[in-house]
Amino acid sequence: MSNYYKTKTIRTYVSDGTGAPKVQTKTVTIGGPGGSSIGFTPSSDFGDFGNFGSRGFDDFGGQFKIDFGDSFGGKGFGFDIGNKGGSRPSGGGSRSYVIGGGDADPGRRTGGSTIKVVAPPTDPDPQPKLAGRPTRVLKKNPFVGLKFQNPDEIRAQCLREGILFEDPEFPCVDSSIFFSRSPPRPFEWKRPHEICDNPQWISQGASRFDVRQGELGDCWLLAAVASLTCNPKLFENVVDSRQTFTENYCGLFKFKFWHQGEWQEVVVDDRLPTYRNQLVFMHSTEKNEFWSALLEKAYAKLMGSYESLKGGSTSEAMEDFTGGVTEMFDLQKAPPNLLNIMLKANERGSLMGCSIDADPGRVEAELANGLIMGHAYSVTSVVLADIKTARVKGQIPLVRVRNPWGNGSEWKGAWSDGSREWSLLTEDEKQEHGITFSDDGEFWMSFQDFTANFQKLEICNLGPDSLDEEDLSNKKKWECFKEHGAWIKRVNAGGCRNYLDTFWTNPQFRMTLTDVDDDDNDDMCTAIVAVLQKDRRKKRKEGLDLLTIGFVIYKLEDPNCGPLDMKFFKYNPSVAKSPTFINMREICGRFKLPPGSYAIVPSTFEPHYEGEFLIRIFTEKANVSGDEDSNMPRHGEGKEIDEQTSLDDDVYVTPERFPQRAAAAKNAPKQKYERTEPTDQERAQADALKQSFKRIAGEDMEIDAYELQEVLNTVFTKEFPFPGFGVDTCRSMVAMHDGDLSGKLGYDEFKDLWEDLRRWKGVFKEFDKDKSGNLSSYELRNALNHVGFHISNRTFKSLVMRYSNKNGQIDFGDFIMCTIRLKTMLTSFRGHDPQNTGFAPYDIDSFIQTTMYS
Repeated sequence: MSNYYKTKTIRTYVSDGTGAPKVQTKTVTIGGPGGSSIGFTPSSDFGDFGNFGSRGFDDFGGQFKIDFGDSFGGKGFGFDIGNKGGSRPSGGGSRSYVIGGGDADPGRRTGGSTIKVVAPPTDPDPQPKLAGRPTRVLKKNPFVGLKFQNPDEIRAQCLREGILFEDPEFPCVDSSIFFSRSPPRPFEWKRPHEICDNPQWISQGASRFDVRQGELGDCWLLAAVASLTCNPKLFENVVDSRQTFTENYCGLFKFKFWHQGEWQEVVVDDRLPTYRNQLVFMHSTEKNEFWSALLEKAYAKLMGSYESLKGGSTSEAMEDFTGGVTEMFDLQKAPPNLLNIMLKANERGSLMGCSIDADPGRVEAELANGLIMGHAYSVTSVVLADIKTARVKGQIPLVRVRNPWGNGSEWKGAWSDGSREWSLLTEDEKQEHGITFSDDGEFWMSFQDFTANFQKLEICNLGPDSLDEEDLSNKKKWECFKEHGAWIKRVNAGGCRNYLDTFWTNPQFRMTLTDVDDDDNDDMCTAIVAVLQKDRRKKRKEGLDLLTIGFVIYKLEDPNCGPLDMKFFKYNPSVAKSPTFINMREICGRFKLPPGSYAIVPSTFEPHYEGEFLIRIFTEKANVSGDEDSNMPRHGEGKEIDEQTSLDDDVYVTPERFPQRAAAAKNAPKQKYERTEPTDQERAQADALKQSFKRIAGEDMEIDAYELQEVLNTVFTKEFPFPGFGVDTCRSMVAMHDGDLSGKLGYDEFKDLWEDLRRWKGVFKEFDKDKSGNLSSYELRNALNHVGFHISNRTFKSLVMRYSNKNGQIDFGDFIMCTIRLKTMLTSFRGHDPQNTGFAPYDIDSFIQTTMYS
């Protein structure tokens, strides 16, 4: 909110109609003593308030708040201003506050204060929006209320009113713990000072030993938290160690998580589930330390409930703590340079985790060597230890691993706690690497034993948002590019390459690699590609689970091409692909590719599954190329491959109608959609239509929509299994050729219409492969392209939603209606945009005529 303190002179002109107006002058102070203030938080950037005189509130939206100060008894009010939607009061009273809450009622009162809940900005939405129309995005977004909570404003109000914060977005009820069942025992929510006498936020520094698992099956989260404590700067970014239970305490604590492409601050109150005065879930070894328990609560809030944290991959939490990207390694098929990868990852502060596949018949079964199956461990260090004895001298790679249980369940083999191998190291060497022995869940292994006994390794590579300039002074950083997308049923949910007929409709992203790696002798570029599916864990309560996802990469010969069609994928092999299709939150792969342009195609395994996703591309060099000023997102790394909506003139050129343009088109490169000559049947139809037209039109040789309906249906109902063109479709046909708004067609316009209909019905038949009288919505774009229409991704979605049925089928009548209105709109737009800039000025009447009379 912008706050103003200014003095303004207002002149009022008063006239009784009999003489010159009188001028009254008054000086008004806005802001000033007693806390008076006026503020407006805009939804559009319009500069200073001076612009209101010319543009007014109609053009903008936002929240307006006025406090009158002590001279008016501290009264104030606030209201929302919508874009051309008027204003909506948010209540009156002694004070007006903006704090978080799940109740969207603007007039709701809490503790004598007006609570104003306003919709916050949302995540980048990959789906197109139509300006001025209601949207369900906020209603469907499970993170709306969470994003609106401002910790500073909440804390200020709580301290002012002498109350402790109770989070309305994550209430202390059973459903916040379990969404599928009732708790096994009656849990009691308690604040830390109700559990112990001297609660501490962090006691004697945060360490991996502060993390102990409770009754929840979220060892994957604990393993990531333990790794987080090993990097002080990453830990500080997530936890904020400056928080306390004393200074400005109001029962509120905040955390910061990377969430689906953006850093998100999460606020929680400090009430925690307990049973018999003991914490039930994650807790610290120290009974009076609470940062880890509240971190788990904040993460549970982000995911919807504590139960939503049950079962997962350490990589999920690693990424949410760092904004990095996680690589998965199968240690049974480890790359030859794995040790070097782990050493570099350790030096860069990357988070690492490991595990052994679970035994289907037992839960977290312990092996004879002390390791636990189906259990997530943290890798907290990787070193080359110097061995110096009378007979042996050299280095041995050692890996330090931690069990989040924090007990004696540790590795029992070589280099375990107190084993004889440690006699090979000097005391100085042990001290340098922080080697100690106790039943704390942490142990050492040789690299050879590590790869032989564990099966999975996860390494979270830190992105540029994870490290500051000081961190990067002596280290290389990954360049990261990201783009949001979605698989939409009937539009682009095409499934994997096994489903060739629909695979080509999936979202396609361009990646351009220009500079080879510094240390690569083969002139190759390293790229890490990751596709993350959004919101699935939080939506478990709705019965949704993780989709099976993956991606494929293809080489592009033309770096500026539009969307790739089915023929491309049919005849061109991929150059790389994801390691597998898997039902994990994110699938990631590392690739070595020669410089050039590539298309990345993310997809679900089977078609027709909907979901939103985030695609990220990490490269060692800033590999961005192409036209940065282009209006279309067709160039550069990570951009979705698209084309501009347009109408290709050449397909409509005939020597009879446009002799000069026809001659020019004849010498131009041939289009892939060439006009076909009429068949004998079509010539006969044309003759019959001509006779029918003359019979119905009468002396003026003009017909209206009702007469056109009679003419056309005598022909088309015999050729297609559909009930005939409705009068609304025929009105649109007339409008397409009726520039003077007469509501009628002459014979010349009718001939042009027939030429269009002949071509459009031919394409419909070509793509109606099963002769069902319907097109698949996935084929609509190709069919339109064959008659000269180029359709952008946004426009294509709107066409599918408008003209296909719930099964994704488009009948002949709807297809013709779609093509008619497309041609009408594009022709009209081109008339207002003669320079083909992609922007056209419309006055209100021209806009309504174009959209309504089409």
